Amino acid sequence: MSQILAAPVPITAADYSRLPDDGPRCELIEGDLFMAPSPYLFHQEISSNIEHILYKYLAEHPVGKVFHAPLDVFLDNANVYQPDILFVSSKNFRMLKKGGVHGAPDLVVEILSPSTSRRDLGVKKRMLATHGTVEFWAVHPAKRTVDVFALQQSGGQPGAWREGDFFESDLLPGLRLESGSIFRSLNLKTHHV
Repeated sequence: MSQILAAPVPITAADYSRLPDDGPRCELIEGDLFMAPSPYLFHQEISSNIEHILYKYLAEHPVGKVFHAPLDVFLDNANVYQPDILFVSSKNFRMLKKGGVHGAPDLVVEILSPSTSRRDLGVKKRMLATHGTVEFWAVHPAKRTVDVFALQQSGGQPGAWREGDFFESDLLPGLRLESGSIFRSLNLKTHHV
């Protein structure tokens, strides 16, 4: 469960940068600091599966770099996110700096949980779109679906892909993804999502 850490005044990106780097995972969202525990095992399996698929693709098509949390993405003075997975295209490598990513990644993947999905699909997706993120994948572990949002296209509903469906990304030409491969797991009896 994520928790908001109240402050008397909005926290800035500079304040955020001064936080200790050995503490819990935090994000700055519209000037408020949110702290969350480490993700559940199934979340981590999904993340590993997506990363493996993207790394394999990028080995054959070196069009950018993929990163995973925790890595700070500085959008503006009031918003610093740590997306589960992000992709930065070669043309945007200038935003890769020592402290993290300074600008909007081309692709952001968020693996939703009950405590974060409202923010991930609300303010975070909206701010990423405003700052120029091209594609946003919302992965629903409990439903085993992936919603793909083309953030720079007006109107339209996201593509919704169920387990067993294939989808392609306009951002990553030639990548044809079977959504079920994202949800491969250790087949534990219970999954916390």
